[in-house]
Amino acid sequence: MKAAPFDYLRVSSLDEAVQALGTPESLVLAGGQSLVPLLNLRHARPSLVVDINRVDELSFLRKENGRLEIGALTRHRVAETSDVVRSEVPLLAEALGYVGHVAIRNRGTIGGSLAHADPAAELPAVMVALDAEFAVHGPDGERTIAARDFFLGPYRTALGAGELLTRISVPVVPGGCAVEELSRRSRDLALVAVFATVTMSGDVCETARIAVAGAGPTPIRATAAEASLVGQPLTDGVITTAADLVAAATDPPDDLHAPSGYRREMAAVLTRRAITRAKEGA
Repeated sequence: MKAAPFDYLRVSSLDEAVQALGTPESLVLAGGQSLVPLLNLRHARPSLVVDINRVDELSFLRKENGRLEIGALTRHRVAETSDVVRSEVPLLAEALGYVGHVAIRNRGTIGGSLAHADPAAELPAVMVALDAEFAVHGPDGERTIAARDFFLGPYRTALGAGELLTRISVPVVPGGCAVEELSRRSRDLALVAVFATVTMSGDVCETARIAVAGAGPTPIRATAAEASLVGQPLTDGVITTAADLVAAATDPPDDLHAPSGYRREMAAVLTRRAITRAKEGA
């Protein structure tokens, strides 16, 4: 199919973008890897498409004050191959390798993936696991939204009218990490995916972070499972208990790709694998 008619505006500054997004039924074009298919299938029918690709101030990647600061227009591939990302936030670097294929990652943007808010996508779950914060710019200036509060439902975020995601701030997270994902084909969206980091003091777990994608309407932070690991030696039994708690925290969809019970069971399987591998790398 072809997209329904719409007006197109290319902007070159953040202020221009915010002003243009005040137009009713306007949408942002960044990488376009999600938006263009939606337009062509007529699932999206905007009156105006605002192209922000020339807003250079939104493309950056740097470490500041113990955090990784990522501009919303930063391409997936740039972040994936960054030495800073690999050394300071390795969970993000590993997860980026699961985002589509290289051709998609060359064009797709970090901010675009997050604002799209697909519950099966990798980056929203990673940001929830890492306690990231999002800077949002709108008609009333800038505000900050915690990743855990940003995703409201499938393809729904806390962005208000005329607001644009501009910057992602991620704490530097030490320790071992792992991504375990199940998909129908290589680099498809996940049927279910688990993202885990742990830090160890000898054989005892000091901290743990676990998030799940594809198992609910938003990314799921498995806080009960995390708590069950902290202060414990990561034996097979402890890991299995945490995996069961992760499965219990999920609310997976039941669709033609996989039944909900299968997704829930696989969440436990992938959690066991992820924690075990994260422990080995810690």
